[in-house]
Amino acid sequence: MAGDLAAFHAVAPLRLSDVIVIDPPVQLAPMAGVTNLAFRQLCREFGAPWCLSEMITSRALVERNPKTSRLIRFGADEWPRSLQLYGVDPAVLGAATVMIVSENLADHIDLNFGCPTPKVTRRGGGAALPWRIELFTDIMRAVVRGAAGAVPVTVKLRVGIDDGHHTFREAGLRAQDAGAAAVTLHARTAADYYGGAADWDRIAELAELLDIPVLGNGDIWEAEDALRMIAATGCAGAVVGRGCLGRPWLFADLADAFAGRARRARPNLGAVAAVMRRHAALLERWAGPGRGAVEFRKHVAWYLKGFAVGAQLRAAMASASSLVELDGLLGRLDPDQPFPAEVLGHPRGRTGGARPVALPHGWLTSRDTREVPEGAELASSGG
Repeated sequence: MAGDLAAFHAVAPLRLSDVIVIDPPVQLAPMAGVTNLAFRQLCREFGAPWCLSEMITSRALVERNPKTSRLIRFGADEWPRSLQLYGVDPAVLGAATVMIVSENLADHIDLNFGCPTPKVTRRGGGAALPWRIELFTDIMRAVVRGAAGAVPVTVKLRVGIDDGHHTFREAGLRAQDAGAAAVTLHARTAADYYGGAADWDRIAELAELLDIPVLGNGDIWEAEDALRMIAATGCAGAVVGRGCLGRPWLFADLADAFAGRARRARPNLGAVAAVMRRHAALLERWAGPGRGAVEFRKHVAWYLKGFAVGAQLRAAMASASSLVELDGLLGRLDPDQPFPAEVLGHPRGRTGGARPVALPHGWLTSRDTREVPEGAELASSGG
């Protein structure tokens, strides 16, 4: 632990622009159906310095889709307002960027070239897109040109489609040449999905290759993992996704670890129940009356992971229809039950292993094709 803390002290704050400086250099990763305004606010209350929105589809943004309009809302004190933008068509992404800048919708744009889900990759998007390196370059240039220096543009990548089709090196260089402020690498291929161990050596390789900051993503389950990643790879910061599911206090641990403090949050079940109630209330405020408990259902298993809570009570919480009902169920928990140490350091959320990647027909035949696949743009955003 002492070595990890010593290594951290050499890490500088992350500078995205003259006005956007992230200290400590830690990001809440965008997660579909999770990183809405409510969850971002909760994580910020625990010290998260930089939170990204859910994936916003460029077509849906330009068409002012109602769901997308709700997803791009930021808190009054949220800074920076970081919006993750997805698309396949350079013209649509460029138009979306101009809209973001002209209407002051965000302070920072992150481009999604890391999503491995079939609904995205089968259209040539997400982690599939950098294989078509000229199309990738066209997108980068269109977005940076549309941003016109008003907001920094960053990029989220995976290592590649699979182990036979790595893309991260060339995509990182093209992004840098186009004017990206930073690159995040999730150290898995799309075929790895969320299984196995992240290959941090690829993060180190990209950090050595590029002149702009490289952020590392993958397998940060505890604060010490972030310190180990930075020490092992030389990356400029850590991006936390699944590790904070049901544990927004992980950001308090990260703040302490990055400041060289040894304390870590290990809340008992009573304290966890209070956080659950706060999360549900924030969801109610964001989603509208009567929706908080319903929106919260997906989070119940994550919060209760490892605690001795009966299956019947868990199921009741995961089907609660109102905050009043949820309150009654939370009151049945044993508040003195200690935090389950056995869950520390273990994966959370999606853990699905290797699988074939869904791709458009003929996608791998050429890297130089600039053609946008038919029906590539998604009409709605988020999870």
